[in-house]
Amino acid sequence: QVQIVESGGGLVQPGGSLTLSCAASGITWDYYVIGWFRQAPGKEREGVSGISSIDGNTYYADSAKGRFTISRDKAKNTVYLTMNTLEPEDTAVYYCALGWTLATMPYADGFDYWGQGTQVTVSS
Repeated sequence: QVQIVESGGGLVQPGGSLTLSCAASGITWDYYVIGWFRQAPGKEREGVSGISSIDGNTYYADSAKGRFTISRDKAKNTVYLTMNTLEPEDTAVYYCALGWTLATMPYADGFDYWGQGTQVTVSS
């Protein structure tokens, strides 16, 4: 059974940095993708970044380009999202999800397994 667990959220000041972790277990496929999504109060869920398991191809939303970096530790089955120069607009619950293609991002189509989310709050 696939399990997705996020960690690393918290309160950070504007301009600060935070690294989120996504630990996945129970994976039995060679090819899959891991996506990071976020949902702010009153807004729809949006994909911010994703990475594929085999070739390491990545996706970044425009809001994430230049500030966020996605990376992976294959041995640990863990994907990281390093977020720099954080802004109050980045405040949201961040979710990690396992899916089958990056092509549908920033939408959540094709992502079948989800974690419970971790809160990121950017505030002074």
